[in-house]
Amino acid sequence: MLTERLRAGELTLMLGIRSGRTTDIVHIAHSTGHHAIMVDLEHSTMPVDTAAMICAASVDLGLVPFVRRPEQDYGVVGRMLDCGAMGIIAPRIETAEQARELVAACKFPPLGHRSAIGTLPIVEFRSMPVGDFNGLMNSATIVKVLIESPLGVQNIRAIAAVPGVDLIGIGTNDLTAEMGVPGQYRNSDVRRAHEVALAACRDLGKPLVIGGIADPAYAAELIRMGAAPFLFTGIDTDLLLGAVRDRIRQSLASINA
Repeated sequence: MLTERLRAGELTLMLGIRSGRTTDIVHIAHSTGHHAIMVDLEHSTMPVDTAAMICAASVDLGLVPFVRRPEQDYGVVGRMLDCGAMGIIAPRIETAEQARELVAACKFPPLGHRSAIGTLPIVEFRSMPVGDFNGLMNSATIVKVLIESPLGVQNIRAIAAVPGVDLIGIGTNDLTAEMGVPGQYRNSDVRRAHEVALAACRDLGKPLVIGGIADPAYAAELIRMGAAPFLFTGIDTDLLLGAVRDRIRQSLASINA
């Protein structure tokens, strides 16, 4: 399971999908050694049907499909989980109550209140006793809360302690903006927020992913300090832009040689 990989300190790669609209992007993720994908419904206009097909293809290839829901949108959570998503990423969680509401939407009773369904793609639509099925789905569904504000950091210990929260993330880009120091990853207050989060999650035995840092050396330092080695390799739009720029530079260099 992905969370067990992270607890064991195994490097885990995730590709973000925002502009891809076919399952080709999943095959690219698979062929380049990724372990997971993240379908970004927060920052895209991707239809739910398309996101569902991408998630299903990911499961077939053995990758863990996460979906980042639009902020405060609970309606999409159950539909994406029913269609093959194995993880939900919820942006801007700031309180334990918000975390409990998220778990309630993602997990079947007794952990939550996810609406009952007969079977799902992850078990190849086989029939199972309800109790066994609910327990299996609860253990297979990863609930990741994303902390992106000072209030979230202040409450991170209570948030991480909520039963059913499996993974905690710090969105440092948003956090620095909220703190009035946009992009200043090494700011002393930002560093202190990272240290507070690391201590809380270490005490509670929950993996902490610290992302949104464009400074590879600092990101590596945080992993050495105990952050989970969950590497977000990039979003498909940005990676395509970089590849096109590189190709143009190579072509111009050849012509001008």
